[in-house]
Amino acid sequence: GLVEELDSKDWTRVCESLNNVRRFALYHSLLLLPILEKVMLMVVKAMKNPRSALCKTSIMASSDIFKVFGDQSLDSANNAFDNLLLQLLLKASQDKRFVCEEADKALNAMVKSMTPLPLLNKLRPYVRHINPRIRAKAAITISNSVSKMGLEAMNEFGLVSLVQMAADLLNDRLPEAREAARNIVTCIYEAYTRNEEQKQESWQNFCQSSLPPIHAQSMVKITSSQ
Repeated sequence: GLVEELDSKDWTRVCESLNNVRRFALYHSLLLLPILEKVMLMVVKAMKNPRSALCKTSIMASSDIFKVFGDQSLDSANNAFDNLLLQLLLKASQDKRFVCEEADKALNAMVKSMTPLPLLNKLRPYVRHINPRIRAKAAITISNSVSKMGLEAMNEFGLVSLVQMAADLLNDRLPEAREAARNIVTCIYEAYTRNEEQKQESWQNFCQSSLPPIHAQSMVKITSSQ
């Protein structure tokens, strides 16, 4: 009856059911797995609720789902993960501090629990979102994910695409997005030049072949102090 309880009109029952989701995830994950998609959609619905207690509990439930199920959370035919990711980015971007902090924790739990490559593909569209705060939160999450990647995984994603994404974010309106972009550049530089003797020269050549001159110059400037 878990899914039905999550769909209740009584918000206190929904809140208790969200806590049951957390219990199932942590202690009886095999029972939750067959209905995980439906549960994730209900978590998204609760996250949209204007009641702060309900919103916060649903975010905490999403953290536990990520920690326990990791990449399995991505396997949703009905876009459950995509809807959940968008809501977390929205909640992390809003002004209610305790909701925002909880959403940040959930995004961090997601990065720690999931393979970077599929997660980056899910995050990629949000660096072009119309809302600058969402762009910044997506950039920070991407930066944290890229820091877990080696050169092979970066190549699989598309090294040039990754560098171009960072170059665009370097010119973003919000300082958080620009700082995340610098961290992404540093991670790519370290992975790309690990086995190179002439690190800066090799990096400069790569940037110049992949980016417009002004962007390539920005990239080289970031790494020239290292």
